[in-house]
Amino acid sequence: MSGASVAVLMGGPDAEREVSIQSGLAVAAALRDAGWLVHEHVIGKLDEAALRSLTGDLVFPALHGPWGEGGPLQTLLESDGRPFVGSPAAVAALCMDKAETKALAESLGIATPAWSVVRERRGCPLPPPVAIKPNDDGSSIDLHLCDSQSSADEAVNAMVSDRGSALVERWVSGRELTVGVVCGEPLPLIEIVPSSGVYDYAAKYDRDDTRYIVDPPLEDRHRERMIESTRVLCAQAGIRHVARVDYLLDKDGPWLLEINTMPGFTSHSLLPMAADAQRWDMPTLCDRLVRAAIWSDTAPSVFTPKS
Repeated sequence: MSGASVAVLMGGPDAEREVSIQSGLAVAAALRDAGWLVHEHVIGKLDEAALRSLTGDLVFPALHGPWGEGGPLQTLLESDGRPFVGSPAAVAALCMDKAETKALAESLGIATPAWSVVRERRGCPLPPPVAIKPNDDGSSIDLHLCDSQSSADEAVNAMVSDRGSALVERWVSGRELTVGVVCGEPLPLIEIVPSSGVYDYAAKYDRDDTRYIVDPPLEDRHRERMIESTRVLCAQAGIRHVARVDYLLDKDGPWLLEINTMPGFTSHSLLPMAADAQRWDMPTLCDRLVRAAIWSDTAPSVFTPKS
């Protein structure tokens, strides 16, 4: 029915603001191609009144980072009452917390590299090599790979001073792989091969020398283990509509890194790439997600794309 509209939110206060705007513009264009009326909203940190003032019958929050993806915005959306794409607030908060996600995985028998959360300037508690990163951010922001105790101590102390905590994780040297999920259906795996050997923020968004291999050659046991681990994790965490689950693969098998509850939708992003391999173009992908939000919210029939 004509008249139904989607509010696409983008921007936000997090470090990934510019990436979010790229995602939001791509989502908005795709939804228009799919036949939806779309209202684009570039936002900062909203309150309930500001959210209520935004036009749209349902919400697609294409935000990344602790506030926009990690629970605070989802809490506002739940209070707002309109259907929205993505996981509920409690699930978003769980998955944004990398240590909590790893603890859940470990409780389910899913391998994840040894880790420690440091909240005081006391250096690195794990022997190098280690990955040091924020416990609640994405896009490899502030990622440090350290192969000496002195560099690890320095990185941990600096991050604690800047952010209040640091996640220290045993560094697994292996292949980087990701599994996207849309409406409970795993998409083809993608292997990421950065030219520098590290898939950092620049490799994700600023450079064009990273190679992406869709449905890469893998032993069946490793492929099946990652797909099954993704299914179990998403079910146990309570993921809704969409997610991307990241792994490292070495000789011992796959190791879980993290869950992303609102993956990117930019030209460099992995979820649209995997969806395309499934023969879902961007309009199809975004339309599926909006429809999933409608169905899961048992919204009235007014939320139907215009013909």
